[in-house]
Parts: sequence; structure tokens; C-alpha cells
Amino acid sequence: MRQIQFREALREAMSEEMRRDPSVFLMGEEVAEYNGAYKVSQGMLDEFGPERVIDTPISELGFAGLGVGAAMNGLRPIIEFMTFNFSLVAIDQVINSAAKMYSMSGGQYNIPIVFRGPTGNAGQLAAQHSQNFENWYANCPGLKVVVPSNPYDAKGLLKTAIRDDDPVIFMESELMYSDKGEVPEGEYLIPIGVADIKKPGTDVTIVSFGKILKVALAAAQELEKEGISAEIIDLRSVRPIDYQTVVESVKKTNRLVVVEEAWPLASISAEIAYHIQKHAFDYLDAPVHRITNADAPLPYAPTLIQAILPNVERTVKAVKAVMYRD
Repeated sequence: MRQIQFREALREAMSEEMRRDPSVFLMGEEVAEYNGAYKVSQGMLDEFGPERVIDTPISELGFAGLGVGAAMNGLRPIIEFMTFNFSLVAIDQVINSAAKMYSMSGGQYNIPIVFRGPTGNAGQLAAQHSQNFENWYANCPGLKVVVPSNPYDAKGLLKTAIRDDDPVIFMESELMYSDKGEVPEGEYLIPIGVADIKKPGTDVTIVSFGKILKVALAAAQELEKEGISAEIIDLRSVRPIDYQTVVESVKKTNRLVVVEEAWPLASISAEIAYHIQKHAFDYLDAPVHRITNADAPLPYAPTLIQAILPNVERTVKAVKAVMYRD
């Protein structure tokens, strides 16, 4: 099977859906003439023209609102935020318009819109450009929140998101756009709300999503050297969450560690821990452990960045804590 970059998988997903459905269009800062800030939309202006690949001013609130209005009138917009940090400027439209319109209109208006772009740390971009908002958006009824970890999942999930009749928050990572992975040539879709077991195991369950899944997989390799078999679950979406896959895994392994790039309070890992203690408490041989960012804004210094983010060493330590009850 061919190997393509994460950005290429996203581009293929959008292009295929735009060829299939003339109501789909892409709008955002630098998506057209510049071929995308991260070259995700490279070549799409040449194929689809300026009416369907649309450059916007630096006005997230304005073009997010334009997208919601377009969705209410039968189109299927893909709104690209250059980073989800900038979506804070548009959050009124995302939360108070896109997420709530179906309910507020008594089912008269679907909002088939995708808000996509990078989330989280991307190196030395400091506090205002390195935040994670997956749990923020997952908190809001009416939204679906997808966070893929690899090119294969990214393409299949984005195609599903574009066809969805509800608003979808689709979160990527600047540090993953060059990642390569196997992606088939033909058409395929991945349902939203179905987790994937990336690595079977017997001793401990490690749950993660997005680019931090790499940390979980690397930690599993280290643990294998010490005879500890970790099962790695990629949530893929954090609203809806596939709780059942996690519950069934914990019933088998009897231990759970959740690794997430986010601040600890009210995080996805806290939600997973609550659900497991409610639905698999009798199967647990140790308390649930979670690895998150430190509870502080991300600094600029690279040494401090590494100290704050989840890493392999912290994950291995957490697994040993649930294995040996340290």
C-alpha cells in the first residue's frame, strides 16, 4: 500500500468530497493562493477555482459565521482555522450558532459544517499558540470532535465529517502534517465515535488520541522490554467517546493509564477515569492514572516544553505505578 503524508491524506479527503458533492467548499486564511499555511490545500485552488477554495481576511469570527450561514442554506463548508488557538475569536459562532442551531430551530436547520485545523503544542510557539481545546469543544452538545493520530484515520474520518449533517470539530497537529502512513487508493470512510485498538495487550490499557498517541506507542515499546504488555487504544474522537471499547479492554487488563495533551482540570482523561470507575470498578486492580500537561501555560524554552508535556518517561512510570501499586 502507498505511503502518503498526513497533509496529503487531508487534501485527498477534501478534494474527493468536493468532486463528489458540489456543495462542499473550503474557506480560511491562506487556503487558496498560498496553498494553505501548512500546504494542506496545495493545488486545490487550481482544480476547484476561487468560488470553492476561498481566501479570507484575518477575521475568524466573520468567516466562521459566514460558514454557519452557508450551512443553513444547503452548502457544506470546510472552515480552516490556521490554528485552533485562533478559533477562540470565533467561538461564539461555533458554540452559540453551529452547535445549537438544530436544537434551537426544532430540527429545521442542520448545520453540515467542518471546522478543522491544528491543535496543541507545535514547538516553540509559546503560550498563546500551543493550547489544546479538544475538551472545551467536547463539552458542548451539538458538536462532534475528532482528533486523528495518523494519515489513514485522518482521511477516512475527514470524509465522514464532511458528509455528516452535524457540525464537526476536526483537530490536527502541525507536528503531524509531514508524518507518513499507509493510505489505500480507493474510497473508504471511518465512522465517528469508534475507537481503534492500535496495539493489543494483556497487562495494562493505555488510552490516548491525536499526536500524543505516539508517546503511548513509544512507551509500550519500552514496557515490552520489561515484559509488560500494554494495549493501546486510540479514541479517534472525543465526542462521541467509544466508552465500550475502553471498558472491555480494562475488564481484560485490569489497569488503565490515560495519556492526553491538555491541562488536567476537566480533561478528557478525567472523563474516561470517571466512566471506568463507574462501569468497570470491580475489574480494576489499581487506581486509574493519567498523564496530562502540567497545569500551566506552555513556555517558550524547549527544555521547559519537554518538562510540561506528556512524555514516554512519565507514561512508563505511570504504567509501573498501576502494575506494582507504587
